[in-house]
Amino acid sequence: MTLPPIIVHRSTMRVVDGAHRLRAAELRGDEKIKVTFFDGSKADAFVLAVGSNITHGLPLSMADRKSAAARIIVSHPQWSDRMIASVSGISAGTVAEIRRRSSAEDAASGSRIGQDGRVRPINSAAGRELASRLITADPGLSLRQIARAAGISPETARDVRNRMSRGEDPLPKSRGAAKAAGDRRTEALSRSTAGAATAEVVPMADRLAAVHRLTSDPALRFNETGRRLLRLLNINMLSAEEWQEIIANVPPHCSGIVASLARECAGMWDEIAVRVDLQLA
Repeated sequence: MTLPPIIVHRSTMRVVDGAHRLRAAELRGDEKIKVTFFDGSKADAFVLAVGSNITHGLPLSMADRKSAAARIIVSHPQWSDRMIASVSGISAGTVAEIRRRSSAEDAASGSRIGQDGRVRPINSAAGRELASRLITADPGLSLRQIARAAGISPETARDVRNRMSRGEDPLPKSRGAAKAAGDRRTEALSRSTAGAATAEVVPMADRLAAVHRLTSDPALRFNETGRRLLRLLNINMLSAEEWQEIIANVPPHCSGIVASLARECAGMWDEIAVRVDLQLA
């Protein structure tokens, strides 16, 4: 039976996953073993090691899982409870309890990254205020556009729009238990509708022609900011076949990180589109 390669943290040369396979190879007298190198930080290497031990190999004890979760809370304070739970193999409620007992709660900013890679605010007050300004500036914006730009869920954006239409403050004065329940419903709805929206697909030839026209525009060509924008646009002008080749060659142990970063980049581009549109209003 062919075993998968061990994973080694390149900068420290420590085995992240596969210590038992390495030991077995040594006992057999093998001089070589297949290796996949991991180039992330020490903290990310630890997360990978914990996740690997949860999914296969010698399982961690409950105490070890809780200890790992506590360490990840400190190193990745903006990860959601569910995301940390999926890596450490314990429940999200247990992670929340560990977080409450730790000092890492204060280290997190106003948002957390969920399992799906989406950034959600812990306190949506700032997002609601920004959403209200976006709606005032351009009432024709879609809920998804408002949500992307303001860093809130589409359902929260809907609530802001409805409140403004009734002449109410976009930020509820008292939320309490209703806020907690509403946020849970909002998060569930946001997850279920994350991929529901569809956009018009522009043919590759038309996209390439548009970028070519922009490249010829002196307003962009003759300043560093404009040239940076052109470089970014050109990087994204790959064919479907080229994207598929890239996707097919993403190493399995990097898939989660790549998917998360891809979603973040998509969100940033969506926000750029909204803000550029607002400049034309």
